[in-house]
Amino acid sequence: MNAPCHLEMPGTVESCAVFASPHSARVYPPDLLTRSVLDQRALRSSEDAYVDLLVQSAPALGAPLLLGGVPRAYVDVNRAAGELDPALIDGVPRGVLNPRVASGLGVIPRVVAGGRAIYRGKLTRAEAERRIAAFWVPYHDTLSELLAAQRARFGMAILFDMHSMPHEAIAGHARRGQPAPQVVIGDRFGASAAPGLVAAVEGIFAATGLRVARNTPFAGAYVAQTYGQPSQGQHVIQIEIDRALYLDEHRVEPHVGFAGFRALMDDVVAALAALGREGRTAQPLAAE
Repeated sequence: MNAPCHLEMPGTVESCAVFASPHSARVYPPDLLTRSVLDQRALRSSEDAYVDLLVQSAPALGAPLLLGGVPRAYVDVNRAAGELDPALIDGVPRGVLNPRVASGLGVIPRVVAGGRAIYRGKLTRAEAERRIAAFWVPYHDTLSELLAAQRARFGMAILFDMHSMPHEAIAGHARRGQPAPQVVIGDRFGASAAPGLVAAVEGIFAATGLRVARNTPFAGAYVAQTYGQPSQGQHVIQIEIDRALYLDEHRVEPHVGFAGFRALMDDVVAALAALGREGRTAQPLAAE
């Protein structure tokens, strides 16, 4: 049985940073495997596979780490609970749908990568609501409480919402004559985090030699939109990492370069956690 989420707390909380990997769970509920028309490898194409391992050093650096407990193909906690897809869930009225739901990527996804349908037929509304209550609600309750606790300790909180992106998905977003970005930092075009903080994060990744872009093609979804309140001292930055840097995307397994990239990410996580060390104020983060 999948836990709703996994929270790893440091022995002593020394940073106002919080690291989260909502989509890296890789234990699939039996009812999904039974009902899906796809095999498990196809279902795993929606995972941010092994991103949890790339940020696992966070608690040792004094920062909490929150992991989603169920795969994204089952429940997507980076969607609003009300983003129900009428093409998948029986009894949901049709109306004007946002682009995510219309494309099959609502809170209960209808498709995985490449637009491949997960199910034959529909799910009941009761089943959708059961999944949301069992997994979505506890994840967001935990995240809300964690950010509130960080703000109480330090006067501010910084959430690094960690994701991965399929290599093919970003190949078409390269500037003319230049290679595609390897890291995309999303702050909802300045709405979810202070500009000075975003610039610092961009600098940390760029210093490793990785190619970094902002907001294109991923600016941040529900978590960044909901929890990013920089005027209240609560900052959210979504970080997307090119899977080709560490993953065999066809097999959904770490490739030969995984250990080296994880070592690079250990340094990145240490630098990100250092941004939120106790005593740092919100004032310098607000400056360009």
